[in-house]
Amino acid sequence: MDFCVLLSLYKGELPQFFSSALKSIWDDQVIKPSQIIMVVDGPIGSELEEVVSFWLNRLGPDLLSIVRLPENSGLGAALNKGLEYCRFDLVARMDTDDISLPMRFEKQVAFMVEHPEVSASSCYIEEWDAGMNQFLGLRKVPLESADVYTLAKRRCPLSHPAAIFRKSSVSAVGGYPPLRKAQDYALWAAMLQHGFVLCNIPDVLFKMRIQGDVSAKRGFEHLKAEYAILRYQRKVGFITKTDFLTNLTLRALLRLSPAPVRAFLYKIGR
Repeated sequence: MDFCVLLSLYKGELPQFFSSALKSIWDDQVIKPSQIIMVVDGPIGSELEEVVSFWLNRLGPDLLSIVRLPENSGLGAALNKGLEYCRFDLVARMDTDDISLPMRFEKQVAFMVEHPEVSASSCYIEEWDAGMNQFLGLRKVPLESADVYTLAKRRCPLSHPAAIFRKSSVSAVGGYPPLRKAQDYALWAAMLQHGFVLCNIPDVLFKMRIQGDVSAKRGFEHLKAEYAILRYQRKVGFITKTDFLTNLTLRALLRLSPAPVRAFLYKIGR
């Protein structure tokens, strides 16, 4: 079955990580995408441009579609623009610094073909340090749609960099919501609220780079971003007022707590 891979590239990416990500979605895959859409989100510098040119020359414009934005618009806006260029309904997401394992597309595409009622899904992912030298842990997600829905009331139920979805379903809810962070969580909430089915598969098909200490993220800036996603979920009717207040309280405790507490909560919540 034909499918697309959708990426967004910005100036902060490291060229070697970007090259490895592209290699993993083309050279290393058992089945290869029918189209790769790469959104260049603003100016990226000469080194990244060299990587883009290399892959464009290698794959050709029919396979690799380059979509350029004049200035950095943020991940959600960039992906919405990229969706306009997807020629096929089935779209796999990919970040420009992670690694898709060789069986990823074969297993995810097969699952979506076998389950036409499912609008989006993801998989288990391994977390590694930035150099892909130290294994940090396994991030699991719920498998059944009912469990996905339940978890979504508290935190993100799909792994966005390893997600695959139907363009028609995402377009039906207006695409990625206009948030600078956690756009994926907002999207899944909107889709669930509209009755779309989301699931996951119990296969480890992805390696994510963890750059820096994720548990160290704290402070009012991160809390403001989480407040924005909660406001959006409340606006679309996905969570109740009680859910809103409960989630906001839990996130405030997490973001404003001492570093050892955050590290412990992140470990048990992975």
